[in-house]
Amino acid sequence: MDTTRRLALAAGSLGLAALMALPTPALGQSEGNGFLFQRPRGTFTLRMGVSRPNATGDPFSDFASNLTLSQSSFVAFDVAGDLAFTVAPRLDVVLGTGWAGSQAPSEERHWTDQDNQPIRQTTTLQRVPLTVSVKLYLRDRGRSVGRFAWVPASGLIPYVGAGGGLMYSRIHQWGNFVGSDTIIHSDDFSSESWTGTVHAFLGLDLPLGPRWVATVEARYAYAKTPLGPDFSGFGDMNLSGFSVTAGLGVRF
Repeated sequence: MDTTRRLALAAGSLGLAALMALPTPALGQSEGNGFLFQRPRGTFTLRMGVSRPNATGDPFSDFASNLTLSQSSFVAFDVAGDLAFTVAPRLDVVLGTGWAGSQAPSEERHWTDQDNQPIRQTTTLQRVPLTVSVKLYLRDRGRSVGRFAWVPASGLIPYVGAGGGLMYSRIHQWGNFVGSDTIIHSDDFSSESWTGTVHAFLGLDLPLGPRWVATVEARYAYAKTPLGPDFSGFGDMNLSGFSVTAGLGVRF
C-alpha cells in the first residue's frame, strides 16, 4: 500500500475513532427516548469521499503533453471534518478541515530508454483546507416541545453554504525524465505553499435518531497558488475542483 493511501486511511481511522468516542454516558444523560433535553449547540461531522481537481493550466497541461497523465490521474481520496456551531435554528457557523491526496504513476509519452523500455515517473498532489463557512438549512432540523425537550425532524434536510480560508498544497514529482538535451535524467521536483481559498457547497442531512445524523455533500473549492523554484517557468497552479463526500455526524 503506497504512502498516500496509508496516510488517508490513518486520517480517516483517527477521525472515525474520535467521532465514535463522542457519545459518552454523559451525553446519553442529555438524551431521552427519541428526543434531547436541550436544543443541540452544534454538530461534529466526519465525511469521506472523492475529490477531483480541475488539473488544468500550469503545470498540468505540460504533464498531459509530455507524460501519460490526464485530469483523471489526480482524482483523490478525500477525508473532511467539520465542527459546526448553531447560531440560529437554521444557521450554523462551521470550522472545517480535510485532506485530499493522489499518487499517479506515469511514463514519458514520446520517448523510451535505450532498451525500448518506458521512462517512468510518479506525481503526488496533496491539498489541506482550513476554512470557516456559513451553513443554512432549508427546513427546520427539529422543534422544541415545552421547556425541556427538543425533537429532531424526520426525513431529508437540505442545506447550502459558502465560506473561505486557507489551503495548503504540495505537488511532488520524481523519477526519470528526458531533458532538453534528449538525455534521460533522474530528478525530484516539489513545491508546497499556503494560499487563499473560497468554496460553496450543498448537501442533505438524514437524522438517525436524536443525536446521530447521516450526511452527503457536494462542494466546489476555488484556489490558485504560485509554484516553487523546482517548477520555474510555470504560472500559478490551479487547485480548484469538486468533491463529493458522505459521512456521519453527532449533535452535542
